[in-house]
Parts: sequence; structure tokens; C-alpha cells
Amino acid sequence: MISNPVFWAFRSSAKCWRHRTRVLHAFLGPTELSGCRWFSSPTRVGFTGMEEILTRVVAPLPTYETREKSPPPPESNSLDFMHFYKSLEKEDKHRFLSKLSQDFGVDHKGASELAVKLLDTQLRDLATILQVEDRLRYSLTPRYKQLLNHISRVEGGVKFLVDLRADVLEIIASKSNETPHIKDLNGTLKSLLSEWFSVGLLRLERITWHSSCEILQKISQYEAVHPIRNWTDLKRRVGPYRRCYAFTHAAMPGEPLVVLHVALTEDISDNIQSIVREFATLDVEEDVNKVNAAVFYSISSTQAGLQGVELGNYLIKRVVRELQSEFPHMARFSSLSPIPGFSSWLQALLSQCRKEGRGSDLLSEQEWKEVEKATDSTSATQTLDALRRLITSSEWLRSEKLSSVLEPLLMRLCAWYLYGEKRRGYALNPVANFHLQNGASMWRLNWLADTSPRGIANSCGLMVNYRYFLNDTSKNSSLYLQNKVVVASEQILGLVSQFQKTSKL
Repeated sequence: MISNPVFWAFRSSAKCWRHRTRVLHAFLGPTELSGCRWFSSPTRVGFTGMEEILTRVVAPLPTYETREKSPPPPESNSLDFMHFYKSLEKEDKHRFLSKLSQDFGVDHKGASELAVKLLDTQLRDLATILQVEDRLRYSLTPRYKQLLNHISRVEGGVKFLVDLRADVLEIIASKSNETPHIKDLNGTLKSLLSEWFSVGLLRLERITWHSSCEILQKISQYEAVHPIRNWTDLKRRVGPYRRCYAFTHAAMPGEPLVVLHVALTEDISDNIQSIVREFATLDVEEDVNKVNAAVFYSISSTQAGLQGVELGNYLIKRVVRELQSEFPHMARFSSLSPIPGFSSWLQALLSQCRKEGRGSDLLSEQEWKEVEKATDSTSATQTLDALRRLITSSEWLRSEKLSSVLEPLLMRLCAWYLYGEKRRGYALNPVANFHLQNGASMWRLNWLADTSPRGIANSCGLMVNYRYFLNDTSKNSSLYLQNKVVVASEQILGLVSQFQKTSKL
């Protein structure tokens, strides 16, 4: 029997050996590696090593005349690039991607010369102009695009590129590299992924309790809106009166790309507790007569590298068609959506009002008195500070008096946040922007709809229904995208009107 210290030492050595082998394999290839007797692995990879692998695997762009005749590079180039990249530490990955984007991109000199030539041919015949334009278009292809295309054709290559773009997005978000080259690499990757993950190539899969354990586990892990607590909870969410759908792709088998959870209900739900904490739905048979509405209560994108590649909106549309086929009488489709960012926005607003000494601008005179009384405050500053503390905690939930005082105030402010706060003319709230782009209307704001710690922290317990009136979705989407018009119900517009009358902002 092997003692624990010996076992762990052996295991650690084995891990180290496997890591070194992968690094050498990337540099030397399998043939050279098989003849190695000894080596020392550096702890960091220098620019020389990066330059060597990139020069070897990133082939020069074929000439315009031979672009369709040049033989593809060997598959080993793609595999070597993938093995090398996976062996790098995070910081080295960032340096490697920066070098790839900067040194192996577009031939700017050649493109400039062709641009000048295009100007010179404007008085020539159309065929000549079109040919020069085509040459210029081809010259704007980055060298690394060929490599990315070839990587997509090897086993595991598409998933590798999805993860690679996630790393590129991390570089951009961290601002560790603000050169235009890394953004150009991101644009190239996004364009390629948008083609590979076009809706026609995606497969709609319904997830049930009889789906594979692997995909059920991933559904549980990827749930980002309302965390799944255990297997019983998961069984409930794929059981009777519930539906779970995912888009999958042939190049990433067993990997859900975007997941949508649906509750089948009699009426459009106004709180999440009735959906995710309902215990009476595990073993019952569905009664079709009780299914009048479909409530989309969670949609999660699982791949950071597919950010900006439209999948969620297509998933909702496909699911609507699927549900209409199963329940022909169903006519009510709605989301029950969280409102991330509302509490942060409100805190910033209250801080600004306190700083500028105009806290009463947010509340009516009667509301101000009620908040003062409920919080035992004796000055405007104390009242605002007490209000900020209440919003960051859940203690007001335990007081009927505080809850009744805060309800009209928070409902009014939240309606304005959703409807009136904009970024470049579109809804500031990302969930609102998503559903409005899809053609939904902002239908109902719900008080105490999510009293979980996350719901209180993010949105003071408020949730919103975005209603999908199927005959109007195309028109609503066009109004929003082209004219930045938000279609909203009387309830939402009434709360917005109250905000505009009461607040002096």
C-alpha cells in the first residue's frame, strides 16, 4: 500500500511531465519529441518562442491569382498552434494574441497601393473596376484568418476558437492591450463565428430528465439567472409544466450554446418563487387545459466567446413555434425577467442627490414625510442615508410599514430606469434591450417578484414581464431598432408619467 505523501508526490510529478510534454510537442512536433531523452521546460515563454511558432504555422496569404489553387497547409499546423496556445499561462496567452494580431494581420502597404490603383481606374470600364475592387477586398484579409479557418476544420477546433475569442474579449475588457490590432482580431473572429453559428446550422434540442447526465449537468452549471440548487431542483425545471430548450451545434457535440427555461402556466406569472420553488410538479401529469401561457423565465448564453453572435433571439422564436405546435390554443407568451443594474443605478442616483443637496427632488412631499417617519430621520441627509441603507439590505422586507412606503417610490423609479434611461438612444438595461430588440413590449412591472438575496441586491425584488404579441413583434422590433421607440403598456407609461411629474431631475 502506497503512503499518502508518496502517492501525491508521484501524482504531482506525473502532472508536471504531462505539462512539459505538451509544451515540447507544440515546439518540436511528435516526430522530434519521440527522440528526446531529456529537456528543461522554461516557466515562461519568450517572444522568440512565440515568433517561431507563429512564423511556422501562419502561412503567407496566397497571391490573388493562386488564392483558390494553393494547397491547404498541413493539419499539423493547426494542431501545433492549438497545443502551444493551450500550454501557455494566462499572461503569455495575452502576449501571444497581441503578437498574432499585430504581426500577422493585413498587409497595409499592399492594401494602400491597391486603394490608389482603384482610384486611378475610376474612368475605366466597369469590369476593370470590379476586378480591382475584388483584389483590394482580398488584400484586406488578415494572414491569421487562413489559420483560423483551418483550425475550425480539425476536431475540437471550433470550440477552441470560441474559447480563444473569450480570451480576446477579456484582453479588450481589461484594457491590457488597447491597440487596434487586437480589436481587429476580435472582429475577424466574431465574423467567422457568426457564419459558423448561423441559425440554419443550429439544432434545437429539448432537455428532459432523460437527456444525458453530461448535458443535464451542464444545464445546471450554466444557469446564470436563477441558480439550480440540487438534482431535485433540476428535475423540477425539466419536468411537468416546464420546458427547457437549448441550441446545439454539430461542431460542439454535447455542449449547449444558449439555454431557455419556460414555465407553462394558466396566467402570466408575476413572481419567480411560484416557478422555481414550486414543489407540486414533480410527478403530476400535465393538464392541457391549465396551459394557457408560456413564461420565459431564464435565458443563459453558455459561451463567453459567442458574445455578440445573435443566438438568444432566434432561440425564443424557435421555441414559440415549438410550443404552438404542442399547444395550438396557446396565445400568451411573455418573459419574467430580472432587472440587473437597477439597484446600482438607484444608489448612484441617491448619492448624486445627497451630494447636490436635492434629495426631495426624487420624492413627493408626502412620500418624503413617510420615509422620514419610517426611518426616524431628522434631516434630509439622514433620510437619504437611511434610504440608501434600506435599499442595500433586505430589512425593509420584514416591515410591512417600510414595504408599503417604499413600493410606490421604487416602482416609479424602476419604470423610469427601464423606459427612460438610455445608452445611444436604446434601453440602458441589457435585458430590456434584448427583449425590445426581439419585438416584445414592456408589459408589467411586478412588486416583490424575486425576494431571493440576489433579487433584492440587484433590483430591490422587482421583476418585469416583456410580452410577446406575435402579430406585433416585427413592427415593434422595427420601431425600436430604427426609431428607438419603446412600446409599453398603460401600467409602465403611467408609472413613467408619475416619475416625470414627481421628480425634478
